[in-house]
Amino acid sequence: MSENTGNETRSDTDRTDTTGPGVAEAPSAPRVGDSRPSPDGGSKPQIGDSRPAPQIGDSRPGGDGGGGQDQPGSGGGRKRRRRRGGRGRSGGGGGGSSGEGRRDQGRRQGQDNRPVEAITDDAPLELDEDTLKRRRGRERRGMPIGRYLMCVSVSGGVTQIAVMEGRQLIEHYLSRPADDVSEIHGNVYLSKVQNVLPGMEAAFVDIGTPKNAVLYRGDIQYSDSDFDGKGRPRIEQVLRARQTIIAQVTKNPIAHKGARLTQEVSLPGRFVVLVPNSSTFGISKRLPDSERKRLRSILDGVKPKQHGIIVRTAAENITAEEVERDVRRLLTQWDEIEALAKRSQSPSLLYREPEMAFRFIREEFNKDFRGVVIDDADMYERVRTYVESVNPALVSRISYHDPETESLPLFERHHVHEQLRKAL
Repeated sequence: MSENTGNETRSDTDRTDTTGPGVAEAPSAPRVGDSRPSPDGGSKPQIGDSRPAPQIGDSRPGGDGGGGQDQPGSGGGRKRRRRRGGRGRSGGGGGGSSGEGRRDQGRRQGQDNRPVEAITDDAPLELDEDTLKRRRGRERRGMPIGRYLMCVSVSGGVTQIAVMEGRQLIEHYLSRPADDVSEIHGNVYLSKVQNVLPGMEAAFVDIGTPKNAVLYRGDIQYSDSDFDGKGRPRIEQVLRARQTIIAQVTKNPIAHKGARLTQEVSLPGRFVVLVPNSSTFGISKRLPDSERKRLRSILDGVKPKQHGIIVRTAAENITAEEVERDVRRLLTQWDEIEALAKRSQSPSLLYREPEMAFRFIREEFNKDFRGVVIDDADMYERVRTYVESVNPALVSRISYHDPETESLPLFERHHVHEQLRKAL
């Protein structure tokens, strides 16, 4: 899903990959009539490999992950709720605070070269009482009124998010620790070009995963002043083998296909998306014309000259201070990414998207939700701190479900497991 802005949206249509470097010799073929699978079939290198295939338990990025999004099939054909998000929405995950993938990455890069992470523990935002009251939304008998309820359950390193409409489960998300290495959508890498294929108008790029990522010509960033010819330059004029570039993952690796990259990095915040080294500027068309005009006047005073800005739907009715605060937070992240790139060797991870719960709160949480219930104490404190820094009016809607004192687990209380079993 993407934020509907006045800017052109690039197509994500898949293209066919071809042979990349480093394809090892295949194991001997089985005898004729032998229908048993080859014992080496699971470790056979595939097209596009930049290193030997990982063994079982190998935690390097790029392995097949079982996490991601899991949505129930039942629901009587009910229409899914309209999503609020933007260009910076990440369907995958860079992030959990644990997992072998993160620890291995930290060991490879060293203590001083840890990847930059989204700022989720900023100082609380102070708003006047009238603004807070207006943004809290409707209440009945002191309780907030909302169409949806978000349940966040953490158990054994597995995070699940269930979105309820009334008592019915309408969305379900699952994130396992393995997602730290297989779900890399939104992550930013210092990467190295392996080879350029002019016929495909694409390049294979090493980002430190077992599969080379692919970068198409339409996703390359360049300066028009560097090319005197008419029209867009060919890919071999812009990229060369062994060249080091900064790129962001726009599509997770799937099966034998590597991740897809873009050089136009975008850093999503709560209200705006920062597009470094770009002239991009846009405001969500879902906002009323009067609100778009007001936000444009605010951005004229806070937009950095060398970077682009996209205003998200969540920015409706926010103050100039909140816009400036969000922009400043994203600029700090980008400065840290650039500093890390200067002292790191390619390929290496520069920026990791936050874990799934924070991404969902950032993209979706608004006054349409009557509450967010979390059954993990650490997660509850961190989410509450983040919401206090971006939308303090909704802090009261976040509550803690204590597994030790409550009679039923969170998902059992709201009949989530029961509905999942029926859907399957």
